Amino acid sequence: MTGKLIFCICLAYFVAAYFIYGGYLGKLFALNPKSPTPAKTCFDGVDYVPTPPLVLFGHHFASIAGPGPIVGPIMAAYFGWLPALIWILAGCVFIGAFHDFAAMVISVRNKGRSISFVMEKLMGYAGRQLFLAFCLACLLLIVAIFTILIAGIFVAHPEVASASLMFIMMAPLFTLATYKYGIRIRYASLVFVPLVFCTVPLGQLLPCDFAAWGFEGTQVRSIWILILALYIFCASLLPVQWLLQPRDYLNSWLLYGMLLLGFAAILFADTTIEMDSFKGWQAVTADGKVHDVVPNLFIFVACGACSGFHALVASGTTSKQIRSEKDIQPIGYGAMLLEGVLGVMALVAVMTMSPDIFTTAGKNPTAAFAGGLGQLAGQLHLGSMAVNPLWAQNFIALAVSAFMLTSLDTATRLGRFLVQEVFMPKAGEQAKNGQDEVRGSLGKPHGTLVTLLGNKYSASLLMVGLSMILALSGEAASIWPIFGASNQLMAALTFLVITLWLLTRHLNFYLALLPMLFMMVMSLWGIVEVVKVQWGGNLVLVGLGVFLIVMALLMVALGISVITHNLRGRATAVAA
Repeated sequence: MTGKLIFCICLAYFVAAYFIYGGYLGKLFALNPKSPTPAKTCFDGVDYVPTPPLVLFGHHFASIAGPGPIVGPIMAAYFGWLPALIWILAGCVFIGAFHDFAAMVISVRNKGRSISFVMEKLMGYAGRQLFLAFCLACLLLIVAIFTILIAGIFVAHPEVASASLMFIMMAPLFTLATYKYGIRIRYASLVFVPLVFCTVPLGQLLPCDFAAWGFEGTQVRSIWILILALYIFCASLLPVQWLLQPRDYLNSWLLYGMLLLGFAAILFADTTIEMDSFKGWQAVTADGKVHDVVPNLFIFVACGACSGFHALVASGTTSKQIRSEKDIQPIGYGAMLLEGVLGVMALVAVMTMSPDIFTTAGKNPTAAFAGGLGQLAGQLHLGSMAVNPLWAQNFIALAVSAFMLTSLDTATRLGRFLVQEVFMPKAGEQAKNGQDEVRGSLGKPHGTLVTLLGNKYSASLLMVGLSMILALSGEAASIWPIFGASNQLMAALTFLVITLWLLTRHLNFYLALLPMLFMMVMSLWGIVEVVKVQWGGNLVLVGLGVFLIVMALLMVALGISVITHNLRGRATAVAA
């Protein structure tokens, strides 16, 4: 068997899953194209904006992808390629894509509000606040860690920094062309998409190299962190159609280009498998330590199979831009399947490496992906010309850093939403105070201090400020081992909300209950393992792990109480 054959089988599997299981979910959730969406009923020109599905798909896919579907499978490949492949195929279709789809539907049916708002309706105010605190902790880690990673890329590759800055400057120009002057997106894309690809050679010609301008290494890193802080602060406040939407849309074409190059490389190059399919129930991974397959496989491979961060994107920004409910299946379910394809591509890129080469290369997953896929692309011939492996490798690295930046600005905006929600009163108090049902008390919180902290400017400043303190101190990097487990735990808690939502509507809630139990066990197990390893050493990891475990168990206890109450009510109704 070759990597080419595996990739083709997986591709056919994902296409079939979209129409079969995705179609079933569309019927289960009764998607109605005629039902008005929050983007129209709550239009404000800032967050609630009806968006063409092609543009919104690009934003959503670029936001949820990040480096996750590349890093996770390559980390898990130390156990062999087969366990990671099985988890991607099963998890993506029946857990991850369902998770994203359901979170988006539930948010759209609740006026574009986040999952935490739905949790309050189902589990009370305490459940909402616990979940918000949990999500904010995860988002602070995401923003801090991604800032560190991107700043590191910009320091090492100034040409990538220049290209990224060009992307950002193109975004408002694209909006001017489409929104201001009414040029159709397809025609504007014919001009701007080629310009995006032109930034690759332009970045090579005009590298933004602070080191060459007299700054030292640590100073350059700090400068880029501060520049990124300013960017994400603006990105979290500006109307989505002026920066977030067009930049994500244009960046998505880089990602599509990378996928196209990957497809061609895998289909037409020699993809003989050199890696073992399974190396045993324990293996020495990239950190040089021995890890068990269970639960680490399900922690390492997050975004390619299931990720709690996706629920925050689906219910935080995307649901506010859905133009019609018919767009939810291709965006909510389809984007996750495409991420699964990317995960399989990452596996194929490294399974062709010899074990000795992968043992070293796998310590830097993004570099291993770019190098492996670049070498495969080097076997392609366009007429009499061969693709330059180094050019392909640089292009792939640029694409990875581009959608990492997309995940960064989306996470910051989501953090702003959640900080504001923390200061909202109980849902029942909003109507009594005559406050807007959608934004609740965001404009009129109780008390002077809460008013100050609850507006969007203070919320953005708080989110960015805390994240940058972590990034500048470097502490965020030390808690990376617990990030994967907390992300999966967030997915389990989202499934808890989905289970309760289906249960209260007398629908098949077992579809969400079983994944919830599985993800809950694996993620809690993973966090306990981190605490055991770090006990007596890294107090930050131990304290954070205990904090996450306690909050998760409290929410599970609340969930069990609500589920039991609903099942008793249903049994009583049937008996009557």
